[in-house]
Amino acid sequence: MEQSITIILADDHTVLRAGLRLLLDTQPDMQVIGEASDGLEVIRLAEKLTPNLIILDLTMAGLGGMEALPLLRKAAPAARILILTMHDDESYLRQTLRDGASGYVLKKAADSELLSAIRAVMRGEVYVHPAMTKALLSDIIPPTSDNNEHPWDLLSERERDVLIKVARGLTSAKIAEQLNLSQKTIETYRARGMEKLGLRSRAALVQFVLAHNLFSEA
Repeated sequence: MEQSITIILADDHTVLRAGLRLLLDTQPDMQVIGEASDGLEVIRLAEKLTPNLIILDLTMAGLGGMEALPLLRKAAPAARILILTMHDDESYLRQTLRDGASGYVLKKAADSELLSAIRAVMRGEVYVHPAMTKALLSDIIPPTSDNNEHPWDLLSERERDVLIKVARGLTSAKIAEQLNLSQKTIETYRARGMEKLGLRSRAALVQFVLAHNLFSEA
């Protein structure tokens, strides 16, 4: 039997946490092992319980999720972090992806999306609420050439493979190990591919891959 996904819930609304716990604990592959009502509490729990996943609200009394996120990455580096928020704000989305979140789900869609989002991020994917993905397109897609060539087609097969793995969160060392190449070679493929796409950060790369449904390529 597959091991359950262990989860910490961080939200300052007790009723919402109770509802989420009920939903998650009915799943055969999920188990809520802790609850927190503010950022400091979730950091303490994450260090103590080492969960697979942290579901994090952005606006909580005391230390909010936005401030707690980079601290959580240090406190529980192996845990995936899924943002669950009421804010359909592109700047929040960009910042949380930049700070290491693996997904961004809106509370208004939590019932229908949350379980899919959890399983996606635990597969190593990045999950973003579909409406917000569309809103980011103008930000992340470079202008196309006169012949309407898709920017992804400018990349070699190896560059595509490396960039998909980078978007999934793998380090250059891990990619080098998987592809039996040197870390320096991987970093060259990464830099060259990013330059061809006109992208300057992993967050922008993740958004590009999501916008073009490219995670299935590797």
